[in-house]
Amino acid sequence: MSFEWPWQYNFPPFFTLQPNVDTRQKQLAAWCSLALSYCRHHKLYTLDVLEAQESPVFNNKKMERKLSMEAIQVVFEELRKKGNLEWLDKNKSRCLVMWRRPEEWGKLIYQWVSKNGMVNSVFTLYELSNGDDTQGEEFHGLEEWMLLRSLQALQTEGKAEIITMDDGKGVKFF
Repeated sequence: MSFEWPWQYNFPPFFTLQPNVDTRQKQLAAWCSLALSYCRHHKLYTLDVLEAQESPVFNNKKMERKLSMEAIQVVFEELRKKGNLEWLDKNKSRCLVMWRRPEEWGKLIYQWVSKNGMVNSVFTLYELSNGDDTQGEEFHGLEEWMLLRSLQALQTEGKAEIITMDDGKGVKFF
């Protein structure tokens, strides 16, 4: 299935930050939505700021328009404020993109555990994110850092406990 670009993506002014405050807010909301949708579609969890400008998200080659580095930084800062982005370094050159927050992933995982009658079961992290049983689930292939954060959210709610096993980490669901 190919990615569907929003109508704004083929609208040249979309690639220039608008001076009017109301227009800019709508524009930033559209950019945030586009960036998250693109990352979700391609299962991207990390972005490099320097590479971002050449990424199809911020560079419409067909129209020969690209968002400036300054504008990309503004979009990333907006995503950070919304809790969808976290910087990996002080220079703000690489970031984690959370197109679904850890609590949301945790909820999906717990629904799957409950639906399959696996409450009170223990899983390795590998089984949850890459096991045959989770094939076809949205969280299948989830990167370990996000899986751990999701399980920590469930642990905070008293629905799971992260445990250390001989060969790594695991989780027990309640």
